[in-house]
Amino acid sequence: MSERLAKRLLIVGWDAADWIIIDALMAKGGMPNLRKVIEKGVRGNLASLEPRLSPLLWSSIATGKTPDQHGILNFVEPDPSGEGLRITSSTSRKTKALWNILTQSGLKTNVVSWYASHPAEPISGVCVSNLFFEGLPYDVKKPWPMPPAAVHPPAWTEAIIEARLHPAEMPGQALLPMIPGLKAEHLAGPRVNMLAKNLAHCVSVHNAATTILTDVGDWDCTMVFYETIDTAGHNFMQYRPPQMDHVSAVDFEMFKDVMDGVYEFHDLMLGTLLDLAGPDTTLILLSDHGFYSDHRRPVIKTQEISADERAAVESRWHRPLGVIALSGPGVKQGERVYGASLLDIAPTALTLLGVPIGADMRGRVLAEAIDRPIQLETVFSWDLMPGEAGMHPADLRQDPFEARNAIQQLIDLGYMSDLPQDAKAQFDLAWRESQCNLATVHASLGQPDRAAAILGEVCQRFPDEPRFQIGFARALHWTGRYAECIAEIEPLLAKSPDDLEALLLLLLALASSGREQEAKQLVLKLDRQHSGQAELSQTFAPVYVQLGLHEEAERHYRRAVDFDSESATMRYGLAEALVRKEHFEEAIDHVLRAIEIMHFYPEAHHLLGIALTWAKDYPHAIQSFRVAISMRPGFLDAHRYLASIHRHLHQVEEAARHREIAVRILNEQGTGVVSIDFLKRNAPLGPQEWARRMGDSRTDEFADLAPGVE
Repeated sequence: MSERLAKRLLIVGWDAADWIIIDALMAKGGMPNLRKVIEKGVRGNLASLEPRLSPLLWSSIATGKTPDQHGILNFVEPDPSGEGLRITSSTSRKTKALWNILTQSGLKTNVVSWYASHPAEPISGVCVSNLFFEGLPYDVKKPWPMPPAAVHPPAWTEAIIEARLHPAEMPGQALLPMIPGLKAEHLAGPRVNMLAKNLAHCVSVHNAATTILTDVGDWDCTMVFYETIDTAGHNFMQYRPPQMDHVSAVDFEMFKDVMDGVYEFHDLMLGTLLDLAGPDTTLILLSDHGFYSDHRRPVIKTQEISADERAAVESRWHRPLGVIALSGPGVKQGERVYGASLLDIAPTALTLLGVPIGADMRGRVLAEAIDRPIQLETVFSWDLMPGEAGMHPADLRQDPFEARNAIQQLIDLGYMSDLPQDAKAQFDLAWRESQCNLATVHASLGQPDRAAAILGEVCQRFPDEPRFQIGFARALHWTGRYAECIAEIEPLLAKSPDDLEALLLLLLALASSGREQEAKQLVLKLDRQHSGQAELSQTFAPVYVQLGLHEEAERHYRRAVDFDSESATMRYGLAEALVRKEHFEEAIDHVLRAIEIMHFYPEAHHLLGIALTWAKDYPHAIQSFRVAISMRPGFLDAHRYLASIHRHLHQVEEAARHREIAVRILNEQGTGVVSIDFLKRNAPLGPQEWARRMGDSRTDEFADLAPGVE
């Protein structure tokens, strides 16, 4: 173990918490406890992952790994017995979580209500699983036993039972801050009951956490997860001001304060946790994603959603940026962090506690938030490290889909009777949703071929499901198989010619495959038909770029940025359009904002380098190109620019080094000799054009390889 920066570490998860609401409340004097945390610590945006589904994301937070690594792919999974479905289990996780790594490192950890933590693992500390609130009886007077294996050690079970609050025990006055106009006759209403249940669960989680912090004695790390901002958001965010068109005046007046009240309620609980943990505790507070609360809120007609689509459709509420705030010993004061990802939480937590990070974790340590230089220590993989880690026995840890397939093999061999049809239907439901989620993960990791293979299999098994066909067609587009993509879409459009999702995908495929005239006709048609939908500008803008219609592209990029100012890709696109027009200062502003939103964005760092080069800020341009290369080794155009800039600055050795690397990359790509056509195929205002404009052929590091290229 290396230097330990935090005596104790408190990790608090607020599902779907968003700075947009938090900052608005703090501006009015609200959220006092979180405001103190921020003033004394560090804050930032936290980039989410795709797909934005809570079990996958909170498992990634706890492990530092993406869902293809940790194996949690859905809210539900097949019961290995073959008898239907169960809530996704801790026994399905394929890798060690923070609490396992800390147990193996001799540290004591408490975990309360974390996603996919049931059955509770036998860690060093107390584990209360995410199913501890299940089995809620309708009648408050009836028994409410604790689900088996929901608490470890079992001796804590009675204390956790006492910590739970039944919704019927939630007093009406507790709801008044959220529903100021609440009257006795409203208490039986379904939405008021839903809020009471959400809050009762929240209070139960909090009571369990405070009971543990009060009675457990010494501890090293405590992790508490509150889901209520998200669950309440799906039910009540539509009523928050400004009033949405489909919300009646009566409902708006009744429920408009609910979400702000839920946030303030969480702030009160945060204050209690911090008091119990003590002033020498380091805090990490975070959310897995944000939640749209403004003009970007979706209108979802629930009666049109099938059961298997619900999670994916409801995730449209989820904004890709969550929150992170750190404070306490080991953390800087009054700073911001940029480019943080939820994959960074586990490595940062381990570093604060003096524990080596796993080299197979896909995040980074947020070193810029730590108040002193650190020497990072790593192990190859904690999963390969022997020792007691507080995990379930190996015979309980299994892939539920593999277990279900093993049962099917026994049925096929005649050793078991066939399963009921409803059990098969439930398995198919869980399998296809999990596979679609896994495909999305691979696509987001730049592995489109894997995504296409998975979705192709889903389509084969469920050939009459349009959304799977759309998903497969999209994956074909990602892999560059544009003709196959178009062939997959055309039958869908023959049945539903106005299917906007299919039309937009067809548009992208036509533009990408070089069928420019057809793409131009379609984009102009769709642009006219849907001129009132600003969100479609995110699709139209890059198509206009491909078609060489740069004025239209810039118009749509500006519209897209106005619609969603936190979209890094739209900021990048607008910056690229501005570079083409040689508006370098404005381009620099937009691409810097894109990098603030999403730091790991090599194309954006490269574009920043281009804009800075043309603005003649060579030192910062060099720095930007180097960052781009560090993120994407073999970034050819970045090396080309660096070769030319260093030559211009008479830094001969560096110029030669980058030129040599560029030539080697070209040879490895099979290009052989640098061709005139290649050198003319530049990004906007690329190194070839810059060299020509400089009026000095010596700045063109490729002139001797392709004589006569201007």
